[in-house]
Amino acid sequence: MNKNKRAQARSAARLAAVQALYQHEMEGTPGPQLIHEFHLHRIGAIIEDAEYAEADIPFFDDIVKGALARADEIDAAITARLASGWSMDRLDRTMKAILRAGTYELIARGDVPVGAVVSEYVDVAKAFFDAREAGFANGLLDAIGKNGRA
Repeated sequence: MNKNKRAQARSAARLAAVQALYQHEMEGTPGPQLIHEFHLHRIGAIIEDAEYAEADIPFFDDIVKGALARADEIDAAITARLASGWSMDRLDRTMKAILRAGTYELIARGDVPVGAVVSEYVDVAKAFFDAREAGFANGLLDAIGKNGRA
């Protein structure tokens, strides 16, 4: 797989992982069932004429399983960087999913450069939010990346 194809497959895996974590937050779908559903129905599928890009399946699985398994540690890392008076409960569910997936990669995937992780999840945030929220995701993930890999 050439580098560009691999990067696109990882980007697609990250977006799918954010969607899976969002679904888990909304419906409480157990991790194994969630991953199975995404393998069957979402990743690489065509839904409403929009073709989902081929995703790096093992990478998707790792992000979702890892973010769920390390949820307490991840939420603590995010909460520690929220402004005074803010809590995870105040965050939009999509933003929570973005931050959780990004934080998992920052703390558990030393093979992926911090800048790449931050940039990728900021791009995901831009798909759902305006520049202000994308900037929020950027600042928070950047702080976790700098601290988590020191």
